[in-house]
Amino acid sequence: MSVSPQRAMTATEWGLLLLLSVLWGGSFFFVGVAVKELPPFTIVAARVTIAAALLWLAAPFTGLSAARLWAQAPALVLLGLINNAIPFSLIVWGQTQLASGLAAILNATTPVFTVVVAHVFTAEEKLDPRRLTGALIGFVGVAAMIGPDLLGGLGEQVAAEGAALLAAIAYAFGSVFARRFRGLGLTPVEVATGQLTASSLALLPLALIVDAPWTLTAPSVGALAAVLALGSLSTAFAFVIYFRILAGAGATNVVLVTLLAPATTILLGALALGERLAMRSLLGLALIALGLACIDGRLLQAGRARLASLTRGGA
Repeated sequence: MSVSPQRAMTATEWGLLLLLSVLWGGSFFFVGVAVKELPPFTIVAARVTIAAALLWLAAPFTGLSAARLWAQAPALVLLGLINNAIPFSLIVWGQTQLASGLAAILNATTPVFTVVVAHVFTAEEKLDPRRLTGALIGFVGVAAMIGPDLLGGLGEQVAAEGAALLAAIAYAFGSVFARRFRGLGLTPVEVATGQLTASSLALLPLALIVDAPWTLTAPSVGALAAVLALGSLSTAFAFVIYFRILAGAGATNVVLVTLLAPATTILLGALALGERLAMRSLLGLALIALGLACIDGRLLQAGRARLASLTRGGA
C-alpha cells in the first residue's frame, strides 16, 4: 500500500471532529453519573455491548458485511482491546476516585503521546516541531480551562491518575494501529462494529465474574440513562465518526478530539446551563485554538506566504 503524506483536515473533517468532541466530552459526564451506582466493569461492558448491538441492528441500512469483519477478526480483536476495552476500563476505574474534569485533562495528553507513537510506527506522520508544539500548547489550554482549583488535587490519587494516563497511551497506540484498516477494504462502520464486538466478547465475561451484576442494587433511572447514552451516543455513533476522520486525516489529527472535548464540555455548560465562563476558560480556548492551528499548519503557511509576498513587494 502506498503511503500518502500527512495532510491538513478539510472543513468537513473539522466539523466532524467538533461533533466527536461533544460526544466524547459527554462521556466523562455519563461515566461520572453511572459510576456512583455501578461498578467499573459493568459500566464498560454495558457501554461496548450496547454500542455493538446498535451497530449490528443498523447493518441492513449501512451495508455492514459480517464476512469482511470475520476476515479481519484478529486485527479487530487487537484493536478492540487497545482502543476500547483497556482504555475504557482504566478511565472508568479512574473516575471512581477522580473528578470528571481531571479525568478529561489527563485524557487530553493523548495527542502528545500520539505524535510520538506515530513518529515511531508510521512513515508519513513523522514528528516535527510544529505538530509537537501545537499538541503541547493545546494541552496547556486544556489545563487553563480546567483551572488551578482542580489541578490542586493532582497527585492525591496517584493510581487513578496513572490509570487515566495509561488510557491516553492506549488510545495513542489504538489510533495509530487503526490506520492499517484504511487499506483492508473495511468501511468506518465496519471497523467500529468489529472493534466493539470484540471488546464486548472480552468484557462481558469479565464483568459477570468480577462484578456479579445480578447481586447489585437496582440502579436508578438516571444511572441507566447515562449508560444508555454512553453506549449509543458516546460510543456507537462516536466511533463511526472517529473512523471516518481517521480514514482521511490520519491518527495525529483524529486524536485532537481529546483537546476539544474538555473545551466543548465547558462551553456546553455555559450555553445550556447558564454557567459563567471564567477568564481562564477564554484563555484556554484561545490556547487550544492556537495549538490546533499549529498542528493543522495552513494558517501558519498562509502567514508565511503573506509575509514573503510583502517582503518581495517592498524589495
